[in-house]
Amino acid sequence: MGISIRPHSAEYAGAVLRFNQRLNAGGAEDWMQAEPQPEARWLPKKEGESLYNETFLAVENDEVRGSYVLKHQNFSFGGNQIHSIGYYHHPVSEGTIDKTYAPVGALMIRDAIRRQPMLYALGMDGPGKPLPQMLKLLGWKIWLVPFYFLVLRPFRFLRQMEIIRENARNRLLADLAAFSGFGYLGINAAHALRRMRRAAATYSVKCVPVFENWTNDVWHSGKIQYSMVAVRDSSVLKKLYPASEQHFTRLQVFRNDRVVGWAVIAQRGPKPRFGNLRVGSVVDCFAAPEDASLIAHAAADALKERGFDMLVTNQSNTAWGKAFKHCGFFEGPSNFLFAASPQLSRLLDPFDRTKVQTHFTRGDGDGLPRSF
Repeated sequence: MGISIRPHSAEYAGAVLRFNQRLNAGGAEDWMQAEPQPEARWLPKKEGESLYNETFLAVENDEVRGSYVLKHQNFSFGGNQIHSIGYYHHPVSEGTIDKTYAPVGALMIRDAIRRQPMLYALGMDGPGKPLPQMLKLLGWKIWLVPFYFLVLRPFRFLRQMEIIRENARNRLLADLAAFSGFGYLGINAAHALRRMRRAAATYSVKCVPVFENWTNDVWHSGKIQYSMVAVRDSSVLKKLYPASEQHFTRLQVFRNDRVVGWAVIAQRGPKPRFGNLRVGSVVDCFAAPEDASLIAHAAADALKERGFDMLVTNQSNTAWGKAFKHCGFFEGPSNFLFAASPQLSRLLDPFDRTKVQTHFTRGDGDGLPRSF
């Protein structure tokens, strides 16, 4: 198979169009599309920038058979080391519709590792999917990032949440709980009991249109307590959550008159597992671990005011998980994976201990402006 991996460029515009058309005709999922333009729509590569995306194509003669996107970003390790890390995302292969091209996926991963040995992947929809299975075979460390949820409208949750309505028996039980009122009482009682385990947090909060220089103090005071965390200073946050992306709400959180952290909240887009529920998400957040509870309360309270049916978040760090549990959240089944290449894993050794000291959220994912 004479396939080479090359940077996306204007000369491949027609080939990318034909590739996407073949994927559509073959019944591939809607998201399985190669970037049509050489310049990334989100975080394009610019001179002197350390945070950017670039697209690569698997090319056979004049045809494109696959593509992937590599996001470059600086990460802090223990607060005293900064490394540029690659994020492997949006891999698309013609192998999904034509087994002749099944090897393309492995070719693209190996190419990405060659370009950036310290590489990670995130999300991937669960460990049973082809990509994490392939990464495991290649010696990557794989871990499910915990998922937390808070039900605000039990009736709608019981009637809409697909994960608890997978078969006729479960649908019947969910409907009985919903219409009898027992579901409402039980869910509310469970959340209330969880919230009673800790005194209510005292904080004040301000919605801000953009993250200004005050975030730098938060970043420098908190980064040392995380084994691995993407740089989250003001210059980075302005790129990730620009003022033009108005579907994000940016929260500045204070204890007394001192800024202790921030959060980004938004409504999640339609997802099959959530049915027709209106789902609010804590997309991203940052503070020193000891202030995590304040940020979690501020984010949850701001989302509650917006009338969502349920709230969700993914948090890799143990302190942040506990903080959301103190707000009434429960931990649920996760399909949000973190995978670290062998070279990156060495920076996190011993992985089983340091993984829960990392700080990964949905904000470390791919293409947020298109996902929310």
